[in-house]
Amino acid sequence: MLTGEVRNKIDKIWSDLWAGGITNPITVIEQLTYLMFIRSLDEKDLETERFEAVSGETLPKIFPTDDAGQAMRWSKFKTKDARDIFAIVSDKVFPFIKTMNGENTSAFTRYMQDALFLIPTPQVLQKIITGLDELYEHDIHDLDMQGDLYEYMLGKLATAGQNGQFRTPKHIRDMMVRLLAPTPDDRICDPACGTAGFLVSSAEYIRDNYEPTMTAEQWDHFAGEMFTGFDMDRTMLRLSTMNLMLHSITHPHIDYVDSVSKQNSITAAYDLILANPPFTGTVDAESIHDNLKAVTDTKKTELLFVALFLRMLRKGGRCACIVPDGVLFGSTKAHKALRKELVENHQLQAVISMPSGVFKPYAGVSTAVLVFAKTGAGGTDKVWFYDMKADGFSLDDKRSPIEANDIPDLLARFHNLQGEADRQPTEQSFLVDKAAIEANGYDLSINRYKEVEYEKVVYDPPAVIMDRLDKQNLEIAAKMEELRGLIGE
Repeated sequence: MLTGEVRNKIDKIWSDLWAGGITNPITVIEQLTYLMFIRSLDEKDLETERFEAVSGETLPKIFPTDDAGQAMRWSKFKTKDARDIFAIVSDKVFPFIKTMNGENTSAFTRYMQDALFLIPTPQVLQKIITGLDELYEHDIHDLDMQGDLYEYMLGKLATAGQNGQFRTPKHIRDMMVRLLAPTPDDRICDPACGTAGFLVSSAEYIRDNYEPTMTAEQWDHFAGEMFTGFDMDRTMLRLSTMNLMLHSITHPHIDYVDSVSKQNSITAAYDLILANPPFTGTVDAESIHDNLKAVTDTKKTELLFVALFLRMLRKGGRCACIVPDGVLFGSTKAHKALRKELVENHQLQAVISMPSGVFKPYAGVSTAVLVFAKTGAGGTDKVWFYDMKADGFSLDDKRSPIEANDIPDLLARFHNLQGEADRQPTEQSFLVDKAAIEANGYDLSINRYKEVEYEKVVYDPPAVIMDRLDKQNLEIAAKMEELRGLIGE
């Protein structure tokens, strides 16, 4: 976790960029990302040089070994005069990283072709480089710290995109990852990856639970093929590849793809899908892949993406995805068709209703998490419903930490569903038979099945209440007389 001191240092760097005229949070993060990447390249060359000194081998380097190439390294230019730093970074280093595209480079470089260096003055650049170097030298000791730093910066993206996409809070992503419990052999995909938060949370879970026992083959899989993400925003792709790189995932499969369009024909490829797809967007009907329309004939992205997840999962693969509440009870033919597909043709395992403040300050939309497995042959017997009332943070725009938190209870109950068999619909979680869901037109809203217990209140007879009122009036009159006597004196 980042200390308050580290947060203050990041805020100072942010303020320097803001004062320099860069006020869009995404642009701020982009510019910082480029500088963090430039520094990481120098770190890799330093690591290679240390290995060469021990082994006596000569290994390939990232930066050219001539004087001009070496001058582009962070460790060489960071202490120079501000104007010299600005000239080196803007005229030499930035063009260099934009053209890096060899086989052994990061996926990050694939999305650098249209990147722009926007830091306005030598003084602002020098302040940022000094600030970042201070952070790395004194505060950031490992990959977890780098990841936390980046997560803190991404947390400043407090606006939703025009299609309704927004960053999923880390504790909600971590909860969804724990619901699916990925293993080192899984292939994991987020077809609407944004800043790759779900992939990063999956990577953290695997490292926390399997790191000591992972084989060389599993580590190779972890660094590359395990993680796939698609997005239609090249800025997000740059941020996501940087985010993954900071978590040891150097060659993820991150692509510019309109996931629900005809350009994406991926079928039965992934073991796990974790996603928070765009909610309010609609897409051109002509571009939607035909096999998605066969499941749910609509232009609504929130429905199309769930159909897409079913298609992209291999048989037996599982998904945890966030959907707006309307997906659960919408009355259109497309809504009903999608819910029927999940219940009848696959295994719908859980519907977790989340409080409406989870996505504040972006939006107050009510959402739920769907957990399902692709079977192609049914398998839904009972569906588990959970009414999450608190997630450990206040449900206002501030989202301050609080004690109330249902997530640990939720995870414990989900991973012990046999223990839920006797729970009643009046409780916070309960199981619902498939037959009941079918009888309710495949409505998946928790309020359709949850029962509220009303306590009977017994009131005194009217005559008793009237006597009580008379007594109180007499007491009031006596006090008033006493008060008048005091005033008269």
